Amino acid sequence: MSGTRSDGELLRAIAADADRRAFEELYRRYAPWLTARLRGRCADPSVVDDVVQETFLAVWRGTARYRETTEDGVPADAAGWLWRIGSRRLIDAVRGDGARGRLRQALARLRHRDEASAEERVLAGVEHGDLAGALVRLSPELRAVLQATVIDGLTTREAAVLLGIPPGTVKTRAMRARKQLREELA
Repeated sequence: MSGTRSDGELLRAIAADADRRAFEELYRRYAPWLTARLRGRCADPSVVDDVVQETFLAVWRGTARYRETTEDGVPADAAGWLWRIGSRRLIDAVRGDGARGRLRQALARLRHRDEASAEERVLAGVEHGDLAGALVRLSPELRAVLQATVIDGLTTREAAVLLGIPPGTVKTRAMRARKQLREELA
């Protein structure tokens, strides 16, 4: 049998025994992945590094609680759980920058591309059009699905893990959000 422990075993050891080896293994397993994902949302590497550290500190201190199954009884995904913690901490870290700061970050990431990405177009619309008002009028649940699927570029399954809802619900909410935005912007 391999000496590699499952994510669940590592997280149980960290929570129950403050097992430093388990924590180090979890960190080695997920810190590079989390860093790469967060850098897709933030152009400032120092902010990303701070957020990754804060995420793993929350795991170590036990302020973030991992449940091995979702409310639906589906096995939980440690990567999705860590992403949820990290993305929320990143939002908190950049929230004070305002829309212009977020737009500058998005543009800095994309400066080597010839065509504008969907995110760049959305952020430009927030700055210059009625899109901001239309987005504000969406329910928090619909905005969260748009954030995960459009801005973060997650798949339906990844968004479901991130938001803690079934994939079918992600699809339904995305469809409702697009319909509402089309109606408001027409």
